[in-house]
Amino acid sequence: MPKNKFSILAIGFFMVLLICLRMFENELFYDPFLLYYKTNYQLIQFPKIDNLKLFFGLFLRYSLNSFLSICMIYVIFKDLEAIKFVSILYIIFFIVLIIAFFTILNSFETPNKMIFFYVRRFLIQPIFLILFISGFYFQKKMTKN
Repeated sequence: MPKNKFSILAIGFFMVLLICLRMFENELFYDPFLLYYKTNYQLIQFPKIDNLKLFFGLFLRYSLNSFLSICMIYVIFKDLEAIKFVSILYIIFFIVLIIAFFTILNSFETPNKMIFFYVRRFLIQPIFLILFISGFYFQKKMTKN
């Protein structure tokens, strides 16, 4: 029982940190699209941006979300091989998503705002955490049977 209490507390702690990243996103990260998507964005142009600052803001946010997600996955599954695998996937996904993000942003005169929105969403939110926990839980369940 004490081991489970520690795991529950640790998961709660990491969830609170993820929530704090979201709550203080305006103060912590450079992202002019935070305000942009809170407006009637379909009718206005993209805001002026500093590509380098935006890259580092996205990199920092993705890294923090990934780190906290990996910590949660470790607490839940306690499997170092899974952690190595997830870490590699997070790196690969970041590379693919950041290339897609800046390609959409800078290569088209009128970018598809919805595709851009969803690519950005994967970069700034811990969506992969839900997918990885579900996947590892399913895999663990199937290997037990």
